[in-house]
Order: sequence, then structure tokens, then C-alpha cells
Amino acid sequence: MFNCIVFATDGSVHSQRALDYARDLTRLHDATLYLVHVYHKVSDLLGTQEYDAILEHRISAGKKIIEKAGKEFEKAGITYHVELLESPMAEAIINVAETRGADLIIIGARGLSSLEGLLLGSVSQKVIHHASCPVLVIH
Repeated sequence: MFNCIVFATDGSVHSQRALDYARDLTRLHDATLYLVHVYHKVSDLLGTQEYDAILEHRISAGKKIIEKAGKEFEKAGITYHVELLESPMAEAIINVAETRGADLIIIGARGLSSLEGLLLGSVSQKVIHHASCPVLVIH
């Protein structure tokens, strides 16, 4: 039923729970998996002394999140593709899903931001409302 799955992670507790579903559904359907991490744009700091350091930090942190999740998929024998992006989060997740022809997006209900946790989560909420494929939100 699912041929291509996008799993978006920010390393939060909800993302860790969502990883279990991504792993199991990818195996069950023998689907192609895209492991996505999106970090906040730093382009508004372009030209400042801090720009390079902040960008390097966000890329490094993103790689660690991807690596941690990737190890779980590798243990399960799942091959995956990585998308590490600087962009507004919901838009990037939706774009990856559309570009890759995904028929399912899996995402945690809330991210790392305490402000986002007040509601369902602004990122997951936007993805639900704007994605052209089903979205599985894990609490």
C-alpha cells in the first residue's frame, strides 16, 4: 500500500516514537524511506560574524539527529535516503514528500520547541493541512 514514506524527525521524544512506526511500516510495505531533518533558516544572519558558526552548529546537530535515527533503520536492515535541509520546517517536509512521490508522511505530534507543544504542534499541524498524501502523526 505504501511505496514511499517520508519520516521527518527533530530528535524529540515524539519523533523517537514516530521512528518505530516509520521502521515498521517501511519494512511491512517494503517501501522506500526518506529520512528528513529540517533546521531553522539562518539566512537572516547572513553577513554577520555569527552566521558561519550558527550554520555549522545547525548542520552538525542535524547530522547527529539523522545519524541516530539512521542507526535504528540500519539495525532493522532498512536502506534510507537522507534529506538535511535549511528551510521552514513544514514546507520542507511537504516539498520532499511531493518531490519524492511519497504516499505517507510520518511525523511526531510535537517538536522540541515548548511553544509548539502548546497545540498539536505548528509543524505537524501545517503538514496535516497542506500535504497531498496521508500524514501519520504520532503522539
